Amino acid sequence: MLCGMEWLNYHHLLYFWVVAKEGSIVRASKELRLAHPTISGQIHRLEEVLGEKLFARKGRNLVLTDAGRVAFRYAEEIFSLGREFLDTVKGRETGRPIRLVVGIAHVLSTSIVNRMLEPAFLLKEDVQVICREAHSTEAFLGELAVQAVDVVLSDAPAAPGTAVRAFNHLLGECGTAFFGAPQLAKSCRRRFPQSLDRVPFLIPGVNSVLRRTLEQWFDSQDIKPKIVGELDDSSLAKVLGEGGYGIFATPDVIEEDVRQRYKVQLVGRAMDLRQRFYAISVERKLKHPAVVAICEAARKHIFA
Repeated sequence: MLCGMEWLNYHHLLYFWVVAKEGSIVRASKELRLAHPTISGQIHRLEEVLGEKLFARKGRNLVLTDAGRVAFRYAEEIFSLGREFLDTVKGRETGRPIRLVVGIAHVLSTSIVNRMLEPAFLLKEDVQVICREAHSTEAFLGELAVQAVDVVLSDAPAAPGTAVRAFNHLLGECGTAFFGAPQLAKSCRRRFPQSLDRVPFLIPGVNSVLRRTLEQWFDSQDIKPKIVGELDDSSLAKVLGEGGYGIFATPDVIEEDVRQRYKVQLVGRAMDLRQRFYAISVERKLKHPAVVAICEAARKHIFA
């Protein structure tokens, strides 16, 4: 029987979807050719039906709440299926790609993320990769639970005892390489690692596992570098390092890429300063073909 079913008004969902994509009701009204109050009223009705706020205001823009991100994920799927339905009925090729939503811990180097994601793009099937960034693994756990994110790539495992049951799939581990601008690197190369004592150093931000590992390693070596920068963005650390502002540390598996992209030189390697990388999912046994490809390639090639 259908009489007891709750019905979703797809016009309301469409207006919400367009506002979410455009970032404001003003831009959405131009796209939809509707007045601001009309769109605003329809979204309020959708929020009443769902019992959740979908947007929060940030300055002049609207940003999605946690419930809004879930709604947006479903809206994307619904309207994508709608387009596919029309194409199928009209005899047009759909060519719908496999969708992969990846949560990326902000502390990860762009170079290593690039290498991790590459196998997804090389699959025989068409794949659409959507990347989301956050400052910590925990920020993605809610989205993993509702399958708004397929996998999270991180330098730290999901902590035990969290509300969401997540599985940590170790991709591999590697040592750490230290780089600097040519003149600074040359002056620090001899007597490494003791040569780092009192030398300008660009250290990762507090959310990075590497930050804690470096501090412990410095203590064990009785080294006290001069911290001139604390950076969440590892790409910015490399740019500042290229400018001669300090030494920076990076996973040794991307050593060649760092050399090619930035005008820096190797100071030294610390093989005992280990870095680990994880794929985190709500599945014990991975099923998504792109996630499986990412994990297999990381274990066999990147960290072999």
